Amino acid sequence: MSLHQRILSEVEGHILSGDWPPGYRIPFEHELTEQYGCSRMTVNKALSELVKRGLIERRRKSGSYVSFPQVQSAVMEIHDVKREVQSLGLDYAYRLGERAVRKMRADDEGRIDLPVSSRLLDVTCRHFAGGRVFCLEERVINLSAVPEAETETFETAAPGSWLLGKVPWSTAEHRIRAVAASRPTAQALEIAVGAACLVIERRTWSGGVPVTSVLLTYPGDRHELVAEFAPSAPA
Repeated sequence: MSLHQRILSEVEGHILSGDWPPGYRIPFEHELTEQYGCSRMTVNKALSELVKRGLIERRRKSGSYVSFPQVQSAVMEIHDVKREVQSLGLDYAYRLGERAVRKMRADDEGRIDLPVSSRLLDVTCRHFAGGRVFCLEERVINLSAVPEAETETFETAAPGSWLLGKVPWSTAEHRIRAVAASRPTAQALEIAVGAACLVIERRTWSGGVPVTSVLLTYPGDRHELVAEFAPSAPA
């Protein structure tokens, strides 16, 4: 085994074994050069290969870090964000941002089909994976369909998880688009203004009655959507 292959194998081993978890800063190139008694070019070649494999990412003026795994979500399913994070083997955390009861506004009409006099619960929160912001959730809930939501604080339970356990949904709609992060979104996700984001807008109904509408915004480099389907039957 060449020295380059040895460095590659040992660093990869630390990552795959979990010794170096996602977000862990691996030793600097000059540290690895001293450790293995080799040239910086040899170390750089090994690290570049790990970047290609998606195991590490390089951050300018900061170093190299173990990559966070990219989550895959099925387009045709309603997912619990907590389970998405746990499926990656990462610690999950949740933080409530804002919570307010209010009436429908003009800008709500495109999100949830309710009369102007309707009362909504407006909730903004963030989900974390391995200590890193995973997703921004911006949700409105129809209080006439889910009146018990008005007294739920959502301090410890995310509204999506809570709703899945409370209200049987009969119909759902997903709209997916790519956007550039606005300043408020960038601050919430802790990314650069203008960075690519993936937005999933989900609306659900129960027996034809609108229940909730939510915008889930993910950093674009950490999420992808997957759909499995079969050929339709011939006419």
